[in-house]
Amino acid sequence: MQPGKRNLITDVAGLVVGNADDARIRSGVSVLTAARPLVAAVHVMGGAPGTRETDLLAPDRLVQEVDALVLSGGSTFGLDAAAGVAEALRKAGRGFDVGGQRVPIVPGAILFDLLNGGEKDWCENPYKGLGRAALDAAGADFALGSTGAGAGATVADLKGGLGSASLVLENGITVGALAAVNAVGRVTHDSGHFWAAPWEFGNEFGGRGTGTAFDPAATPVTKLGTRQATTIAIVATDAALDQAQATRLAVAAHDGIARAVHPAHTPYDGDLVFAVSTGARPLRDPERDPMLLGHAAAVCLARAIARGVYEATSAPGDPLPTWRRKYGDPQGA
Repeated sequence: MQPGKRNLITDVAGLVVGNADDARIRSGVSVLTAARPLVAAVHVMGGAPGTRETDLLAPDRLVQEVDALVLSGGSTFGLDAAAGVAEALRKAGRGFDVGGQRVPIVPGAILFDLLNGGEKDWCENPYKGLGRAALDAAGADFALGSTGAGAGATVADLKGGLGSASLVLENGITVGALAAVNAVGRVTHDSGHFWAAPWEFGNEFGGRGTGTAFDPAATPVTKLGTRQATTIAIVATDAALDQAQATRLAVAAHDGIARAVHPAHTPYDGDLVFAVSTGARPLRDPERDPMLLGHAAAVCLARAIARGVYEATSAPGDPLPTWRRKYGDPQGA
């Protein structure tokens, strides 16, 4: 397995991602979509999720595909971002046909970034507009770090961010991940080495290796006092999966959160993973391929989480330092 050309979730052919954010409110939105509907599923392991239209992603529901997925800051206010995306898609003629009316299916998930120093005194909810702007910006290439849904994110001791990664398997199937990292826990040891380091390819998040600071008896460092948390993510593949198989992919991908964040899946996180399939490549081995896909999804998600924090950039008034500023990375703050 090796990363795809971009090392982004958009290495899964046909997928595009758009980001929009507002520096004044220190928050933003990320949208994943494609020209055609995508088989989609979801799995939640955090104790405090915030979601829209996730119940319809169960394998026994009528609708099996989605038109877009939305990750947003803003806590419950951020759920409005999906409404902005749905309105724009409807104008474009997209959506589930109900008696001639088009109803875009746009599930979403939010993270809590209301206590990060931004100005949250809006008179009108800004997230619907940010959702439309993110959709308009969607493309195969997109920025990481302090942008989109990661614009206002933090972890226990650092700025969080938006991360992505990909892998191409030996059977030709591509897997990718997109994560907005705003966890209760930490993503590094005390030395600044990432928990996800064993799964790093090259220098995608600094190349420092695993370090020697791991202490299994140490009390986890968290931002529990403010409860401003959640890691929300999407994993994607071009393998042809039904909704039940996509659900298993989302379940397996949660291992990536557990590898990259310490502690993970707490009662105060809303940790959630969407899974999508473009259906472009049939499974060659119906027994072995799903297992390989789950492993690849977990590896991609762990790397995406580390990359999101590694790529974060500083801004005036930040409540926490970036990884690069705190640990003296020569590429800057």
